[in-house]
Amino acid sequence: MMVAGIGSRKNVSARDVLAAIETALEAHGLAMTALSALATASLKQDEQAIFSAGRELALPVIVVEDAALEAASSRTISRSDLSQARAGTPSVSEASALAAAGKGAKLLGPRTVLGPATCAIAISGDAA
Repeated sequence: MMVAGIGSRKNVSARDVLAAIETALEAHGLAMTALSALATASLKQDEQAIFSAGRELALPVIVVEDAALEAASSRTISRSDLSQARAGTPSVSEASALAAAGKGAKLLGPRTVLGPATCAIAISGDAA
């Protein structure tokens, strides 16, 4: 399973989310078709652009609960003080991707930041 974790500023556009996903995938030499799902933190569950991006890509959006986000936080690569203060994790996109990809998941690299959106790609432990 390959998951794109999404973080964003408030009121991000679906175009910004899609651009961040595309940029992150390109950085790893991957196509959009490699993705199994998108994921984000529960605090982003009202951010319609993330769900619009999921619909456009025909991918489910997994909303990661706070406890799972916190459990994955120690394995993030990027560290944002703002993200830590607001979301309780050093990287919403990285922790979301890791939590949604499941036990033994690994990040392919640090998050990609593109304007108001971030994207991190994680692969499940059984696919690594």
